Amino acid sequence: MHENDRDLLPEGLGDRLPQQAWASQTVRRAAHDVLASHGYARVETPVLEFEKALASRMAGVQVRRMFRFMDPVSLRMLAMRSDMTAQVARIAATGLSQAPRPLRLSYSGQVVTVKGDGLDPARERLQVGAELIGTDSPDGAAEIVELAIEALRAAGATGVSVDFTLPDLVDTLSAGALPLPASSIEKVRRMLDAKDAGGLVDAGGAAYLPLLYAVGPFDAAIERLQDFDLNGTEERGVLASRIAGLRAIAARVGDKARLTLDPSERHGFEYQSWFGFTIYADGVSGSLGRGGTYAILGQAGRDPEAATGFSLYPDPLIEALAAGAGEERRLFLPLGHDREVAARQRAIGWVTVAALADGDEPIALGCSHRLEGAEAVPL
Repeated sequence: MHENDRDLLPEGLGDRLPQQAWASQTVRRAAHDVLASHGYARVETPVLEFEKALASRMAGVQVRRMFRFMDPVSLRMLAMRSDMTAQVARIAATGLSQAPRPLRLSYSGQVVTVKGDGLDPARERLQVGAELIGTDSPDGAAEIVELAIEALRAAGATGVSVDFTLPDLVDTLSAGALPLPASSIEKVRRMLDAKDAGGLVDAGGAAYLPLLYAVGPFDAAIERLQDFDLNGTEERGVLASRIAGLRAIAARVGDKARLTLDPSERHGFEYQSWFGFTIYADGVSGSLGRGGTYAILGQAGRDPEAATGFSLYPDPLIEALAAGAGEERRLFLPLGHDREVAARQRAIGWVTVAALADGDEPIALGCSHRLEGAEAVPL
């Protein structure tokens, strides 16, 4: 093994150097300021938990994405968090189980997965999110979508767009209006997600083909979805309540972002129920986050609790902010400087760098000005 192998990091993991770390804190602070202003109290969670706790709090959580290993103390399996939502759900169901509802919580932290997502090799990402617990309504969902948009804008995103989906669409239709054999449901889901018309027919889902065309700008797509649901009748369709919910959410957030609809989209929606959304911004490839409604599984004998939330992954914004940041004004403090003067300079916004030896050079230390008496003099 080469000697320099000791300095390598695993694939998909990396350091943040000073400019990137500053950008990361700026983005995180901006998002949390928005969340706090809307009454979302911040919580913090451990990076490791028992695997069972992370896997069993919400239906659909995929443990295969988590790093898992044996705890030498308890001899139980531990998992490193790949998604903080399940941890916040645990807090709501345990330590805050008696807190008034609806409960508003926010969080941020690093999450790690066994491998990257699609073409993105990154295995560690910053996750920032909020959860609205104890309610399941279009008003609650609209609040969460509005909050995600506002948090992204505060973090520097522009041209925000939101794509709505119905994660439980196939389950709802196959249980009534368009029945499917149990063995076909998962394949129909996959073919709809892949927009594969031929594969959908082969899977026995020919009746679901119109869903492939109920996509695009929200106003037109929701009309096509409603036509599909009514199927030429005047009766209330099985999707009526969901369509009404989507319209109510869109009415509240439509002036804040571009809205689209893809009712059969399933990618990334592991545990969401009737409503889901993915959020995008101009100049960023791929999504910046997703959210939706879900259920928190309670203690034995207790009913699941409804919740709505979102998770943002703002690493692309962090990189853009770090790359576009201008030169920082840094004031060099020579040996023997007046400390009270230096404190006043920091109070008005200067970043100061104090000399520690005669040979310290202000330019070499990244300074743009030098303190001379009580004045900041350009170098």
